[in-house]
Amino acid sequence: MSLLTRAYILERYGVRLGVSQLSQLLCVAEGTIRNQISADIFPVPTYVEGGRRFASYEAIANYLDSIAKDANIRCSA
Repeated sequence: MSLLTRAYILERYGVRLGVSQLSQLLCVAEGTIRNQISADIFPVPTYVEGGRRFASYEAIANYLDSIAKDANIRCSA
């Protein structure tokens, strides 16, 4: 868990990210994110509040840290 990743996301986006913010951060189209959520294959847990979908900054940070760790393992192998 990188505190730097968490601090960046928290400062830039706040404690929860909507689909448009997820799109910006992950560089993935909003439609793609919505389709993956509907197909239950989006890699980050999301929740609905007030009819809008969100992901917590901690869930996003964990995901980004895990893919960075996987990339480092593959490069060093």
